Amino acid sequence: MDAPDDYEHIDLDALDSLSSPQLGERLALLTLEEAHDVLRLLVAVAGESGALSEHADRLARELAARIPSEN
Repeated sequence: MDAPDDYEHIDLDALDSLSSPQLGERLALLTLEEAHDVLRLLVAVAGESGALSEHADRLARELAARIPSEN
C-alpha cells in the first residue's frame, strides 16, 4: 500500500486547466529564476509516488521545454 501523500487537498481537475492557452500568459509573469524554482519543485513531486506525480512529470517536461536551461 502506498503511503499517503500531502497533496490530497489539491484539486487535480484544477491542474488540468494549466494546459490551457492562458498558461503562456501566466508563465510570462514569472522571472526565469522563479520558473526554475517551479521546475525543481515539479521534478521533486514527480519523483514521488503520490497522486500528483504523473501531473507533475508532465508539467515539468512542458515547463523545461519552454525555459532556457540554468547552465
